Amino acid sequence: MTVLLGTAELQQLLTPQTAFRALRQGFVSALAGHASPQRVLQSLPSSPGSVAVLLPGLLPDIPAYTVKVNAKFPDASPAISGIVCLHDLTNGKLLALLDSAFVTAWRTGLSAALATDLLSPAGTHTVGIIGAGAQADLTLRGLMQLRAVNQVVIHDVDAGRAHRMAELWQQPGLECQVVGSAREVARDCDSIVTATWSRRPLLHLPDLQPGSHITSLGADEPGKTELDAQLLQHARVIVDDLDLAMTSGALGTAGLHRGDAAALLGQIIEGTVPARADAEQVTVYTPVGLPWQDLALSWAAYQAALQHRVGVDFQFHPHSKGEGSV
Repeated sequence: MTVLLGTAELQQLLTPQTAFRALRQGFVSALAGHASPQRVLQSLPSSPGSVAVLLPGLLPDIPAYTVKVNAKFPDASPAISGIVCLHDLTNGKLLALLDSAFVTAWRTGLSAALATDLLSPAGTHTVGIIGAGAQADLTLRGLMQLRAVNQVVIHDVDAGRAHRMAELWQQPGLECQVVGSAREVARDCDSIVTATWSRRPLLHLPDLQPGSHITSLGADEPGKTELDAQLLQHARVIVDDLDLAMTSGALGTAGLHRGDAAALLGQIIEGTVPARADAEQVTVYTPVGLPWQDLALSWAAYQAALQHRVGVDFQFHPHSKGEGSV
């Protein structure tokens, strides 16, 4: 039987703590590099949308693999829709179909929260948000599980969206402020999350305070950029995958080289490479998003679904061998 897991079921099965545990382990396990992650991207004709296929989602300690089909439409809500297929590694059997919007948002947002916590200056409790969408919201939710945050400074090209995010987050002990530009965010914050669809730099090196950290989530396709090349050249840049950072991510788009990346996030988590060389250094985490991250969360959700009998069972092949029709 194949288990169907939509948003409602995944919300029931996954907790941030479970997801963080799976992602931490995955970032370290993926350093072994048993499979090269693939991203196939196709723009849709006469449409603002695009379709991407991510495969194979593989980790050495999980007996399954994933293939994900994602559609992206910037003006839609949610902006991402699609499906994650979870297969048995030994025979290809389809174990589960999972909602891609949920899995993608969680694995991207919580991976970003991990990186932001590890790379931001110690003692930082103010976070800047550039791009007040669902991805930044989830990253902030994850970050607040990892460190105390008492102020959020928000900017979005849609001022109404920025104010709605501020109103949603305003609570005792947490001050939310909306500002008019990305530069103002950088002026007020030394820990910044950018999550936009931008194709031009939003931040430049002179905008930043010494010792700042930026988690840049928007530069996940060729041509998308949030940080200018000079900033990236100056900063200590951490990526999730070197090859994809060149072909699909910020380094390639900015015309930089593999050697301009200081480390993989897995090396920071593992503790084999330091997060920063000195307190004045600017750090940047600019991921593309990897197939194994879909596997890590999908496997955790699938195991929980079996344990708690959650989800809809569906049989693609109802006939046993010899009983199928032509």
